[in-house]
Amino acid sequence: MRKLKINNNEVAFFAVGGLGEIGKNMYAVQFQDEIVIIDCGVLFPEDDLLGVDYVIQNYDYLVENKDKIKGIFITHGHEDHIGGLPFFLQKVKAPIYSGPFAISLIKGKLEEKHLLRETEFHEVDEFSEVHFKKLWVSFFRTTHSIPDTLGIAVHTPQGTIVQTGDFKFDLTPVGNLPAPNMQQMAKLGEEGVLLLTSDSTNAERPEFTKSERWVDIHVRKVFQRIKGRIIFASFASNVYRLREASDEAIRQGRKIAVVGRSMENAIVAGRELGYLKIPDDALIDPSELNSYPPEQVMIMCTGSQGEPMAALSRIANGTHRQIAIQPGDTVVFSSSPIPGNTTSVNNLINRLEEAGANVVHGYVNNIHTSGHGGQVDEEIMLRLMKPKYFAPVHGEYRMQKIHTELAQLTGVPKQNTFILENGDVLALTNDSARIADHIESMGNVYIDGRDVNDSVGDPEIRERRMLSEEGVVTAIAVVDLKDFQIVAGPDIVSRGFVYMHESQDLIRAANHEVFWAILNTFKNHKNIDRRILNRTIVSRLQKLLYDRTGRHPVIIPMVTIINGDSGKSKHHKKGHSKKQEDKSKAETSVTAE
Repeated sequence: MRKLKINNNEVAFFAVGGLGEIGKNMYAVQFQDEIVIIDCGVLFPEDDLLGVDYVIQNYDYLVENKDKIKGIFITHGHEDHIGGLPFFLQKVKAPIYSGPFAISLIKGKLEEKHLLRETEFHEVDEFSEVHFKKLWVSFFRTTHSIPDTLGIAVHTPQGTIVQTGDFKFDLTPVGNLPAPNMQQMAKLGEEGVLLLTSDSTNAERPEFTKSERWVDIHVRKVFQRIKGRIIFASFASNVYRLREASDEAIRQGRKIAVVGRSMENAIVAGRELGYLKIPDDALIDPSELNSYPPEQVMIMCTGSQGEPMAALSRIANGTHRQIAIQPGDTVVFSSSPIPGNTTSVNNLINRLEEAGANVVHGYVNNIHTSGHGGQVDEEIMLRLMKPKYFAPVHGEYRMQKIHTELAQLTGVPKQNTFILENGDVLALTNDSARIADHIESMGNVYIDGRDVNDSVGDPEIRERRMLSEEGVVTAIAVVDLKDFQIVAGPDIVSRGFVYMHESQDLIRAANHEVFWAILNTFKNHKNIDRRILNRTIVSRLQKLLYDRTGRHPVIIPMVTIINGDSGKSKHHKKGHSKKQEDKSKAETSVTAE
């Protein structure tokens, strides 16, 4: 079992994910034999991670130390903070402490994975306290683009470690929802914060992030000038934005159709908890849309980030089974592209425009504001908390760097600020802090499927990139190792490398090269098996194809071997008994080199 290289009196803070990146948030505080985990998110893959559905953390250290884990504390219900729970809980059973809206979303996820019955939930709010033998946890209310957002304070024998979660200081939230509890934050600061770990997403923006109420005003203005059908696309979890859109649609007498599973789940949870005021008679099934005039309906759907399988992309492509773009439709994007999605979003907007829709989007029309605080918000948090030590989280390196500079401007000494990486262990006492260890195992795990075991590694990702960029060439042959002859082939098949009908000279040369590769193997090796044949074919074919084309396709030799036992030593064939020869069977080799 891996143990941290820290002193017994030191408390450790480390990130399993969330540092140097936007997503995959998962942090831990450990003191002796107790571990408190904060959040468990996913990272959505960039385009170069071909076939990957989610990127999650490597949980090995926590699995090895699972008996020390006291609970998983959730700051809020966004995917980059809760999306990893179905994977983590397959490996570690631990109670979940969270606000009501996040619990509702988490339960939906766990039910899909058949983990709900075996998971223990505890609903908490800003006034809750959770006590263990050596550590205890309290909370404070923040504001973000989703309800029930909480900052988390882990109280240790050496001092208090605060994780802000995602936040901004929205002093005028929509729907008369509560504002951030700055008094709680100030009280923590007065009592003493040993380490503050704070959201760095908007550290590059020298601003105070606008209130959601500002967006509400502009959403109303946009809706009031739309005469036809409205298709409203947003993050399903941004319940405040869904409330603004649904309230204005109802004021205009529009019926609302909800499309997309995550959007449906968010609407159900928001209505049950009172965050959305949508009466039953305002909701219609998507199949009923054509029964109403265009000016009397609004479609709320997922896909504002250009996700290929989301509802909006299928509508734009004409592949949605119930909804197609009609003349006069207006699509409202109430979001901005997250890093890595700009191209996908722009392509989606182009497809919608080509299909005949009008598109209204983002900051251009004042219908989006960030849920993350800018530099002014971050400075206010630092002033309220007055930490002795500071470590920025939830951000790429440049964001973390700027955030540490802001901390220094607010009075935190430079030597007391730390830009950490995932796996770095910050060991603290009430008057010291040092990077004491690094947990090497805390890298990325690529999920290709729905289960924690459906993962692929860096070699598979590299092969997929090669396949996508260079194509694949398959060399097929049948050889007899008794008589050392080529019985059939060789044949060359190209996919994604060259168009075979226009490259006959190259294909003939490749066939010739494989033919002589096999004959030379018969001549030069005493003991012949499939590996030797494959290596020789791949080596000679790689050189030929690169010399002719300057490219490196993936080469797959498919060699069927007849009388394989006879070829193990061509100089000792007389030693085989008749019984051994009768047992000789054909075997096929399919190997990717």
